[in-house]
Amino acid sequence: MDIAPLFALTGKVAVVTGGGNGIGRASARILAQAGADVVIADMKQDDAQQVADEIETTGRRAIAVACNVGKEEQLQNLVERTLDVFGKLNILVNNVGIGGGGRENPFKITLADFERVYDINVFSTWRLCQLAVPHMKASGYGSIVNISSMSSINSSPDMSAYASSKAAINHMTANLAFDFAPEVRINAIAPGAIETQALASVLTPEIKERMLARTPLKRLGKAEDIAGAVLFLAAPVSAWITGQVLFVNGGGKQTLD
Repeated sequence: MDIAPLFALTGKVAVVTGGGNGIGRASARILAQAGADVVIADMKQDDAQQVADEIETTGRRAIAVACNVGKEEQLQNLVERTLDVFGKLNILVNNVGIGGGGRENPFKITLADFERVYDINVFSTWRLCQLAVPHMKASGYGSIVNISSMSSINSSPDMSAYASSKAAINHMTANLAFDFAPEVRINAIAPGAIETQALASVLTPEIKERMLARTPLKRLGKAEDIAGAVLFLAAPVSAWITGQVLFVNGGGKQTLD
């Protein structure tokens, strides 16, 4: 059996939000390595362009699109630019997320703070799916990968907005699987603690030690660990998987407390 076609994305077009750094950057790169042309969307145009330039050196096509996912007109522009340049849209990685990190003391944040977390993490994800899915159906191939979090099932202090928004992603993904099938699959990945710049801002040696004590594989995750799961869910190898949440966490539970 030739397994190469199961992971091949030749002729496919992928959009990755938050693609300029971290998990988004690693995901964009691995999708390109599998043969996809990639649209890197990020608020930081320069970061997105750097990733696009890296991908183009490999022989794949890539463009950078400045996009604040909290703004409707920019979501519409992202899809329109994708179609204008590549003519279709097959894969969407909803990677952008804000909040968490133990910074959400319910007596210090405002309702507007809480609403913004949902606006970016939940509402923009739903809206971008709504914009993208008709084009995926028209192309005959569609896979959406939403980036959730282990926080969606963990319980921790000062995380009520972020954690509940990620729990919403999980349940929304399961329900949208019915709406988008059979042409389009939708799944989520829930990363554990991943060594990104965002984690570095709150991680202390003591917290890391406690995390590793509860992690069978005895290391924190890397962006490439999540990118591998993105490729799996985007590619034909997972053709009979939809509505699922894949936890990628080294087998353990990593929290900041």
